Amino acid sequence: MESTPSGAGEPLALPAHKRLDNDGRPPTLQGTVLSTLNSDGSRRWIKPRPSTGCFLTARRIVAYILIAIFALMPLARLNGRPLILLDIAAREFHILGATFYPTDTLLLALFAVGTFLTIFWMTAFLGRVWCGWACPQTVYMEFVFRPIERLFEGAPRANSASPVGPIARTAKLIVYAALALLMAHMFLAYFVSWDLLKSWIFGSPIKHPIGFAVVVITTIAILFDFGYFREQLCLVACPYGRMQSVMLDKHSLTIWYDHRRGEPRGKKRASTVSLPVLAPTNVPPGDCIDCTMCVTTCPTGIDIRNGLQMECIGCAQCIDACDRVMEKIGRPKGLIRYSSQAGMQGEKFRIMRPRVVLYPAVILTLALIFTLTLLNRGFADVTLLRGLGQPFTVMPDGQIRNNIRVKLTNRRDTAAIFRLHADGVEHATLTTENRAIEVPAGETIIANAEVHAPAAAFHHGQARISIVVSGPEDLVLRRPFVLVGPQTNQAQESGR
Repeated sequence: MESTPSGAGEPLALPAHKRLDNDGRPPTLQGTVLSTLNSDGSRRWIKPRPSTGCFLTARRIVAYILIAIFALMPLARLNGRPLILLDIAAREFHILGATFYPTDTLLLALFAVGTFLTIFWMTAFLGRVWCGWACPQTVYMEFVFRPIERLFEGAPRANSASPVGPIARTAKLIVYAALALLMAHMFLAYFVSWDLLKSWIFGSPIKHPIGFAVVVITTIAILFDFGYFREQLCLVACPYGRMQSVMLDKHSLTIWYDHRRGEPRGKKRASTVSLPVLAPTNVPPGDCIDCTMCVTTCPTGIDIRNGLQMECIGCAQCIDACDRVMEKIGRPKGLIRYSSQAGMQGEKFRIMRPRVVLYPAVILTLALIFTLTLLNRGFADVTLLRGLGQPFTVMPDGQIRNNIRVKLTNRRDTAAIFRLHADGVEHATLTTENRAIEVPAGETIIANAEVHAPAAAFHHGQARISIVVSGPEDLVLRRPFVLVGPQTNQAQESGR
């Protein structure tokens, strides 16, 4: 694909890490390593000029809907519980009315694999649509924090270097801090119940030091990210941009500049056209008037005319900016547009291709397995664990004792009583501290049990048995377990 490793389209003239100037200092870099760096290596602060258009309007609607969903998810309830509550302390995840426990490893694995495959499929089909339209970094940066910045500091202007006054800068930072604090509480609401969070907000921090520390750290992290680090999170820290090269193909929908139509660049107006100075006289100028509006409006500071680049997040701001310019000079829109590498090369765009078909097929299969597993998991989980200490004990009466731990999870909203017994081995018995094991609603407990089995049941040091768990609503669960014991000849001698 037409891309450049540096992301800015200009190669370095000198390898700075190897060569030195005559005075022994590293030379000044010629060209651009990163769109947020100046040629001398200093930080280049990017303050894009917003370009109104259909894509910006659509992105703004999507962004505000996503912000509303993010804020309301912990407050909305289904089946008496929040839509999303990731209660790490209690080891319970409440998601869309369903409760997940640490024992739901299969469901967690299916969900994780399905999520990654969905990202791969979206990228192969629509490019970085997630980054430009739905990523929280983009949503909050472009539709919350940058508008606040423009409110206090004014809209960025071309060739304007007027300093921002200390009052405006301080006011902006105060609003940023307040907003970061609000977002930190919204974030914490996903991990702590809303009722508990309200008591923390209006109570003393001494009573909840861990929660208070989480809010403080999260507030500082949000303030650092959106106040200082900003677009560098997309360019430097996020690996998604670097991964897109293996996810895209020549038919993936991304943002492109039409070189055949736009080059050579020249200054022109709607009524008059003047050739560029360096353009051959026998070559008419293209539609690009080199106004650089596509650069000044880009939130990552790249020039889309250099081709597809790692830093492009697919936000379509350059499309809105270029379309407005084309309207003013009386040229058709679409000089910069959503297209594909194949489309820009004059080939026919293909929607149906192997990866676009295989990814959804695998995702639907995983979704079906996930749904069936979720519907059939029942209200109780039973996990058998081998007891601590010696693997087995030879009793005075010749029987072999195994200590086991039975992990019982009750998914019901009310307490449940479970009973255990052994099956599959004749004369085998199972005893627990209490004949009836009560498990509170939504809780997990571990019960210690002893299984006594005759020595004759062991072959090659093993005996296969079933632990039967009975509970309310005619629940009967059978879990296989392997008892360990002495080898056959040792067992026979012990039984004499």
